[in-house]
Amino acid sequence: MIAARVGNVNLKSPVLTASGTAGHSDELAAYVDLASIGAVVVKSMASFAWQGNPAPRLHAVDGGMINAVGLQGLGCAHWIRDDLPRLRARGASVVASIWGFRESEYESAALELAAVADQLTAVEVNLSCPNLDHARQMFAHDAAQSSRVMSAVRQALPPSVAVWAKLSPNTDRLVEIAGVVVSAGADAVVLVNTVLGMRIDTESRRPSLGNGGGGVSGAAIHAIAVRSVFDVRAAHRTVPIVGVGGISRAEHAIELMMAGANAVQVGTATFADPRAVVKVQRGMDRWAMRHGIQSWDEISSAAH
Repeated sequence: MIAARVGNVNLKSPVLTASGTAGHSDELAAYVDLASIGAVVVKSMASFAWQGNPAPRLHAVDGGMINAVGLQGLGCAHWIRDDLPRLRARGASVVASIWGFRESEYESAALELAAVADQLTAVEVNLSCPNLDHARQMFAHDAAQSSRVMSAVRQALPPSVAVWAKLSPNTDRLVEIAGVVVSAGADAVVLVNTVLGMRIDTESRRPSLGNGGGGVSGAAIHAIAVRSVFDVRAAHRTVPIVGVGGISRAEHAIELMMAGANAVQVGTATFADPRAVVKVQRGMDRWAMRHGIQSWDEISSAAH
């Protein structure tokens, strides 16, 4: 197994789970040795409990799925008390993911996690959330809002814990916003979150999801993720990048690394095969052996 590095974070493997696809804790432990992968990125949590969106919340699409789960969860305090200890007992490296409707709610979540910062590999800030104070515009679509959120989170957490900004591909300002969040304190960017979409049931003539639209993920968005990573890397040569989007086999992960990623996350593929993350990891190791690769630094940004 070849280790990886994302900024100042050392990972035993370049393959992590993606937020929202591996549960809040050790749900995948029956299928994967959680201590053997790069990290478990848990489902995004807020400083408060949230019930999520109305059902139905998931629907299949060609090449993946569309979801509008709505970030359901019991909040940071519950996660710290009940879920984090289970992950730690498995020997997992843990990346906590946070969200909020307002800048102050991101800050509150970060302040709660500060108490357990020494148990975390990183904190991922999910900026692809609707901002209630700005007519539900996504934070990740606005440079100024993204900057304020990242600055508040960075100040709320000790310098020892890395802060990653997860960005949305649903904007033509992605490259600009990546630079802005790094200037505001992000140690890395995670590219990308889901792509906005919708399915309509032709019998009922209504949207297939209870929330109307949702986020498309899986193989259908892989090329979008590759382009997003490539463009951000071209503009920001030294910014650490975690690539995510449509990875179901090793070649997908290596493609994202060649585009500019330093590590990758496997998400939607886990719904079809809960062992997907470790299968991708093993496939990458075999690929590296065949090609005489000793370090993933030899592959990262190779397409540039």
